[in-house]
Order: sequence, then structure tokens, then C-alpha cells
Amino acid sequence: MRISVFGLGYVGCVSAACLAGQGHEVVGVDVNPVKIDLVRDGKAPVVEERIGELTAEVVASGALRATTDVAEAVAASDISLVCVGTPSAPNGSLSTVYLERVAEEIGHALALKGTRHTVVFRSTMLPGTCLDLLVPILEKASGGTAGADFGVAVNPEFLREGTSVRDFFDPPKTVIGELDAASGDAVAALYEGLPGDVFRVPIPVAEMTKYADNAFHGLKIGFANELGSICRALGLDSHKVMDVFLADRKLNISPAYLRPGFAFGGSCLPKDLRGLVHAAHRADVSVPILSHVLPSNDDHLQRAFELVANTGKRKIGLFGLSFKPGTDDLRESPLVELAERLLGKGYDLRIYDANVSLSRLMGANREYIEGRLPHLGQLLAGSIDEVLDHAEVCLVGCSDPDVLAALPRGGDHLLIDLVRMPDAETRRLEEGYVGLAW
Repeated sequence: MRISVFGLGYVGCVSAACLAGQGHEVVGVDVNPVKIDLVRDGKAPVVEERIGELTAEVVASGALRATTDVAEAVAASDISLVCVGTPSAPNGSLSTVYLERVAEEIGHALALKGTRHTVVFRSTMLPGTCLDLLVPILEKASGGTAGADFGVAVNPEFLREGTSVRDFFDPPKTVIGELDAASGDAVAALYEGLPGDVFRVPIPVAEMTKYADNAFHGLKIGFANELGSICRALGLDSHKVMDVFLADRKLNISPAYLRPGFAFGGSCLPKDLRGLVHAAHRADVSVPILSHVLPSNDDHLQRAFELVANTGKRKIGLFGLSFKPGTDDLRESPLVELAERLLGKGYDLRIYDANVSLSRLMGANREYIEGRLPHLGQLLAGSIDEVLDHAEVCLVGCSDPDVLAALPRGGDHLLIDLVRMPDAETRRLEEGYVGLAW
């Protein structure tokens, strides 16, 4: 393929050299003449493992060259990868000035070109940037229509500085946000033969994936460092603790708990988080991440309450009450907390949970619920239909198959989904359905 790469920093330089190394015909474009001269001399503009040797090799073979001429680069290629920087301001806002400038220049070049060209943004940018900002610039400058006269895609990179060449040829995944199938096909062809799953998704989803990755990476590092600081203060070897932690591939290092849903609760997580944070404070160890896990959880629960409040309706049905499906354990259940907030604000509430019967509750479980919902017996319904007949708004807090099968589509009920029902993807396109975090 004939490829132009705009921006010869880390991402652009590595992408250009690696694509050229795969046999593609690549031209690098940059406003900095020093970078252009370096590439022309077979030298990489960045210091990186293997990039120097690879750049020298592909320049010598003629597979990679460099220019400052945007129009010439677009004319000589069928697909453009935009890899310019998106620096952040002190307040965290994203600067798109370089993206806008390149989009306009490419747009003007497209106006002079008679064949279809695909513009692919590799730069890290927030959802909405491509469709709401860059596509209009491309269309205005080119006089064409995206998806018809030229292609547009977003292809975030997952390259780590220091190992980026290795990461390019052995990616964890390839993400292609496509405006149309033809645009996605052009990008997919670039990475044909490379390992890893390929995800072809809507453009805003592709934009968000890089932020999801980096936010989680930062969270993991912060978590490990805070836990290490607590261990040190308590005289423990943090690496021995983490060796045990990392051995759990079922819950700890796994997809477990990483699907957006409702708030957590139960007799363990809240209690143990409070205990760990208390121990840290007693040892004079600041743990801002761990200290804010429970407040974050509470904020998520409050979002569910506000979804109810925003309906303006007063008759509420709640499906599910225990903190975990298949149990009757109500201790620190977020659904109990939600029910308590609703009752405190005067909502007319009915609850159904097939596993919860007041007559069977005992011990600490019964003591807990009597302190939080002393009139639970009056709130519990004996059947699903009893709740549906009562409610204007139904809160779905369980995945009981009988409940899910009985929930109406459309009609007079508003469904607020706290668990992401199996048919959520189709329901969210309909009236009368609201998802908590999707």
C-alpha cells in the first residue's frame, strides 16, 4: 500500500518505519525540517530500541522517504495516518490545534486528488473530536463528503516508549473506528498478518479505548504504590504480598469486576476497604486512591437515585434487594441503600426478590435489615406482577430470568437498568429504557 504518515514523533516515526518494513511504500511528513533531514539520511528522529536500524534499512531500500510537502504526500499515497501531538493544557484540556491544522492541509490536498483517499487519525483524542471537529474541517477544505468522497477512520496506537517497535509487530489488539466499511477495510489491510484481536467499532468507541487503557494503567500503578506504602509502614514486604495477589487469575488479574454495572456492597468489600484505609491513616500513610473508592461507589449509587428522581414519578418498583444474585444476604447491599434513599424521599416503593423472605432472615442479616428497612415486610411483594401493577418506574437490580422475561417493552413503565440486561443493546434504542452506565 501507499501510505503517508503525518507527524514524525514517537508514534509517527515508529509507524512509518514499521509499515515500510512490512513492504509498504511510505512517505513521512513533518513541519520540522530537522526531522525530515534525519529520515532522508536514514536516521530515526527518536531514540528507541530497534528504530535506528529499521529506519536505516527501509530508507536505504527506498520504502521510506520524508517530505514537508503535504499535497505531494497525499497525491503519492492512498491512505494517510495522522500521528501529530495532542498536548494537554495545565487544566487538563486537550489541545487539538495540530490536528486541526493537519486536517485542513490534508483536506486542501484531497480537493486536488481524483481518487478515493482514507484519512486515519492515530493521535489520542477524546470521543467526538473526529466526527464533530475534524470531519467538518476535512469536508470544508476538500469540498467533499466523508464516507463518500474520502474515507475516515480512527486507529489508536498502543505503543510503549522503549518497546514500541516490538509492540507494533506484536500488538495486544488492533482497534479500528470506522466511518464506513471501506474506511475500515483500508486500515485493516495495514495490519494484515499481525497477531492480536481486531476490533472494528464506531469512531467514538475507538477514541475512548486509549483513555480506558491509560486510565487503568495509571490506576494499577497508583494502587500498587499505595498498597506498598501501607505494607512498608506495617513492616511487611510489599512484593511478597503482591506475589500472592498476582497469583489469583480468577478475580485479581482477570476480566472480573471490569464490566460497568451497579455499586458494590456486601459484608466484605466495604468493611475491608474501611479497615485498610483506617490502618493507613493510623500509620500516617496518605492513600488518596484507596480513600476514595468508597466515596466513588456511593456517587455511583447516587446516580441511580437521580435517574429515578429525574423521571418525576413516585411509584417505584425494585427488582432485587440482596447484594449478590442467588443469596439472601442484605448486609451493606447497595440495593438496600437505594431503597432507603427512595423511602426517605417519600417514594412509594414495592420490592421483589425471589431469594428474600422476611420470615427466613436471621442473625446479623436480619439485624442489619431491621436497622435499615424496618418496614421491609410491607414493601416486599409476593410476585413480579404485583410490582409491575404498582410501579411507574421499575429499577432492575437483578438478573433473575423470571424477572427479565416479565419486564415489558415500551408501554407505561420506565425501566432503569442497573445490571445491563442481556437485551440492553436493543432496549437502549427504544423509549422507556435507561441504562445506568451504558
